[in-house]
Amino acid sequence: MSNPSLLILPGDGIGPEVMAEVRKIIDWFGAKRGVTFDVSEDLVGGCAYDKHGTPLHDATMAKAQEVDAVLLGAVGGPKYDTLDFSVKPERGLLRLRKEMDLYANLRPAQCFDALADFSSLKKDVVAGLDIMIVRELTSGVYFGEPRGIFKEGNERVGINTQRYTESEIERVARSAFELARRRGNRVCSMEKANVMESGVLWREVVQKIHDAEYPDVELSHMYADAGAMQLTRWPKQFDVIVTDNLFGDLLSDLAAMLTGSLGMLPSASLGAPMANGRPKALYEPVHGSAPDIAGQGKANPIACILSFAMALRYSFDMGDDATRVEKAVEQVLADGVRTADLMGPEGGKPVSTSEMGDKILAALDASLRSRPDWFLLGRGADPSVPPLLIWKAVPCLSPKPPPLCAASPLALAPSAFGPSMTS
Repeated sequence: MSNPSLLILPGDGIGPEVMAEVRKIIDWFGAKRGVTFDVSEDLVGGCAYDKHGTPLHDATMAKAQEVDAVLLGAVGGPKYDTLDFSVKPERGLLRLRKEMDLYANLRPAQCFDALADFSSLKKDVVAGLDIMIVRELTSGVYFGEPRGIFKEGNERVGINTQRYTESEIERVARSAFELARRRGNRVCSMEKANVMESGVLWREVVQKIHDAEYPDVELSHMYADAGAMQLTRWPKQFDVIVTDNLFGDLLSDLAAMLTGSLGMLPSASLGAPMANGRPKALYEPVHGSAPDIAGQGKANPIACILSFAMALRYSFDMGDDATRVEKAVEQVLADGVRTADLMGPEGGKPVSTSEMGDKILAALDASLRSRPDWFLLGRGADPSVPPLLIWKAVPCLSPKPPPLCAASPLALAPSAFGPSMTS
């Protein structure tokens, strides 16, 4: 059996610095866990434009289509602000998403206990927060036609078109329902059905898929602006949120800041399963290229490391090892280790990007010497109570999860979702 394959695209700004810490984790898995990844590296974004005159070379695109997963750092910077829109660094990322058909973007917002005081919201509002936003990624207003800036009479007009087909809504809805079944079993769908026809269609199709295929999942609907308000009022009322491309972009950034820092948040962009059963997949931190601190060793690598953990979970059926990485990060934060972006008013001396990576490696080493205690499988005191399946401390609502939809990017072995997903 061939090794799992990864294409690493560090990108611009702090991208290469944070990705270097991910490379340490990848090497650790080879040395300490016997899992060797076939890793290749290439260019995307501004650095690709500097070399090739395009933000994503065709050969790089071809590599991305062939590997099991792509890991991306960040793209962009002020150096490229004057470029034509068609060759801006961000177009490289958009091309990856579109041509790989990565239609389901998973954006978790989890507040580690050690950082609960760091959020701008009250501690009781964010402590223990663990929600997931599923954003449709390849359609909607970012890709709809017609688009552009045109002359009408004596003035210019900018046009972007919000467009969704039923099938595009159906597939992202299925992804949200599949994920919810392995979390808290609740989905909230957000749109603007009160003023947008595309929102009316979105609500109707999500409801149809729920009624026909996922009646066991609790479904609610909410206007996206009300959803933004509720995310800042009481975010823990949500489990999985599914929404369109534009609203998903806005709401996921809002949710990210509930945790205190964009430097902490990973993401996964998933498409349909390939012939080997793995989904087309791209993993990247939520933060940008941060050119103002690039090359200074100030960047927080945690979001990029947690993105690799998501790759372990969703692309490689290694849910227990994904949890191991997440728990290592949690332990390091609990020990008080902080990069500059996580320094509170009490001050202190922040660690560098590489020092944070080394601390996480040390925590991973320690995890091999101790009994894992981050999951539970058992019947409790009452033998009549069905077994609880706990992933990230959130119980599923049935003794055995219903079968996965084969067409979903989440159609992986149950172990992808945690150390124990069978009773």
